[in-house]
Amino acid sequence: MKYYLGIDTGTTSISIAAMSEERKLLASRTVNHKAFIEGDSPSSRVQDPERIKSLVLETVSALTQELGRPSAIGFTGQMHGILYVNAKGQAVSPLWTWQDSSGDDSLAVLRENGLKVSSGYGMATHLHLQHSGKIPAEAAKLSTISDYIAMSLCGKTEPELSPDMAASWGCFDLKRREFMIDGLKGAGVDVSYLPRVMSGYGVIGTTKDDVPVVCSMGDNQAAVRGSLRNEADSLLVNIGTGSQVSFVSNEYVDVYGEIELRPYGGGYILAGAALCGGRAYAMLEKLFREIAGRECYGLMSEKAEEFLRNGGRAWKVDTRFAGTRSDPDIRGSISGIGEDNFCAGAFTVGVIRGILGELHGMYSTMTELTGRGATILVGSGNGMRKNEVMQRLAGEMFGMSVEIPEYTEEAACGCALCAMGKARG
Repeated sequence: MKYYLGIDTGTTSISIAAMSEERKLLASRTVNHKAFIEGDSPSSRVQDPERIKSLVLETVSALTQELGRPSAIGFTGQMHGILYVNAKGQAVSPLWTWQDSSGDDSLAVLRENGLKVSSGYGMATHLHLQHSGKIPAEAAKLSTISDYIAMSLCGKTEPELSPDMAASWGCFDLKRREFMIDGLKGAGVDVSYLPRVMSGYGVIGTTKDDVPVVCSMGDNQAAVRGSLRNEADSLLVNIGTGSQVSFVSNEYVDVYGEIELRPYGGGYILAGAALCGGRAYAMLEKLFREIAGRECYGLMSEKAEEFLRNGGRAWKVDTRFAGTRSDPDIRGSISGIGEDNFCAGAFTVGVIRGILGELHGMYSTMTELTGRGATILVGSGNGMRKNEVMQRLAGEMFGMSVEIPEYTEEAACGCALCAMGKARG
């Protein structure tokens, strides 16, 4: 039986999926890796890459004993973070994750040289470590955690990154699909540590059992691949702890506002993320739980359904409680409260519409940028999967039919499908 493995090395867990040639999920495993270790400052958020790698190899070994040898292996995982490998391809540093803000002192000099970079991005972390003399003496190249594990499986000594992962470090030319070397040199960055960037998703080598291994996709890109069957006409709306909207474009476009452009195969993804997003719904549940003394998600759905059946006027809730990427000082607000709608259902529906409304605003910008729209809304994340009211209101607000992917391991399945495509040639 032919099957393909997808390995997602996330911030807190490892998810591995085995996909058949018919796009059916044959088996999956999820392991909390508990890889965080103590850093050297309060801003440090670092992990042990060897622990993550050993758990991946252990889990892959168990799956292959059950299913046999895979036909190809694909990778995805947490973006923005960096680790260093030596000339033999061995990790010689911790993994500085995307949550690490120690590189914030390098943001200004990078931006002064025309480079786009944010807190937690690999280039800022790298420059900070360079200035502070913390790059290990034996370090030869930078890598992401997922590309490090991929190269280790192949016995390679140097990582090779897809444009997805390279761009996640910042200071990357999306049109030319290469690091902005002149700007980096102008900022004083030692560019000798930069790995080779592939033109897309390519096979970087084979395992000792001659299984092709594909370079790592970005986690957003892998989720798109794993969730959308019809990429040209679909919009992906992911609502979990956070929330994000993603739209595939074959063309490069200049973006603005809250929209990011990310590489995706030979094209791009327009992505917009809310800093609070789905967490706003959890905040509301916490408020109700403090009053009721018990878990209230079921009650919230019940009250929202009742309110919608009666045709009431919901509260107007701006759920930007954590600000936005472009303006972190923005805060949410609640209005439209009257005697006729002072009830839990009006509050709950208002929060749901607030979450969706922020994403809909981003989607509207995407349609302006690309000159086209979607006809199918694909909803992922537990906030969509487990909340029928959220699904219904999303369909109404976006004016589309709503589909829910058949499997929850979207990113792991996505990189498995990518590996399938590369193995087939």
